[in-house]
Amino acid sequence: MTRLSIIIPVFNAEKYLNRCVNSVLNAIKVANHSAESTKSSDDFEILVVDNNSTDNSLSVLTEFAKEHPGVISVLQCHTPGAAAARNYGTKRAKGEYIWYIDADDQIEKSSIELLLDKAQETDADLVMMGAEKIYPDGRKNILLPVSSAEYKYKSRFVRYGMGPWQVIIRRKWWNKYGFEFKEGFIHEDMEMMSALILYTDKLASVDKPLYFYYQNDNSVLHKKVFDPHIFDIFPVLESLYQRFVDAGAEKEYRDELEWFFIWNLLIDSANDFRRFPEGKSGFTRSREMLKKYFPGWRKNRFLRQKPLRLQVLAKSNYYR
Repeated sequence: MTRLSIIIPVFNAEKYLNRCVNSVLNAIKVANHSAESTKSSDDFEILVVDNNSTDNSLSVLTEFAKEHPGVISVLQCHTPGAAAARNYGTKRAKGEYIWYIDADDQIEKSSIELLLDKAQETDADLVMMGAEKIYPDGRKNILLPVSSAEYKYKSRFVRYGMGPWQVIIRRKWWNKYGFEFKEGFIHEDMEMMSALILYTDKLASVDKPLYFYYQNDNSVLHKKVFDPHIFDIFPVLESLYQRFVDAGAEKEYRDELEWFFIWNLLIDSANDFRRFPEGKSGFTRSREMLKKYFPGWRKNRFLRQKPLRLQVLAKSNYYR
């Protein structure tokens, strides 16, 4: 039985692939050679999904597959976007758990062993891990996982805003609820990840940085020229809110959702709106969205717990 399917969407990632794929292979090797492990290479599969790359990514991946037959499979998804590539890989995955890894990142060598051991120990649907965010200038930031031992841990999970790479997911549970990434958008992971906790009480975590996330200035979220996809934040947040409505949870998590909207509209996305003349309409749309969903947002309890400078920034961006 395949215990873990690792799904890696790839678009023009030629210069990062050796680092990424080798880190996964090394982690599989550690899991296989653990003194207490009975795992074999058949327990793991790496599904690399090329998504219309125009560089040499496909050639690099093909060579990896030749060197590691039975472990690495190269798939081609012609529908643009990481969401489509993830969905494509998920439909072909066989693992008990799935892990989405970005092609420009890497994982810690003990990560697979630790995560699967935790999953087996707790029978979790979701196993969250710590991560290290690495910036181009060398700065690092540790992202601590949400623990089910925390008071009101589901509240923090909703507010956390994690990427799909920070959690391994039981595949049958994922399929049971028909989860898919929203295709054709950036911020596609945001549309769903915070809502996952509404469908399970089986959350576990490994409080150690097992994933290394490289903040790439040329990524789809940090382009240096205007991209109208920065406005995808609006339909994505609307879709996330609807997930809570459908689950009957929008009232229970109103404060958490309100903070999530404040952070993503008035702080994070505001950076992109400000950088480009074409983006200025984003401030108007942010005001309209907050008036529609959260007209009393200024009194949000999570905002009021933040440093004064952050409160001032949010309010000033609202009136831009």
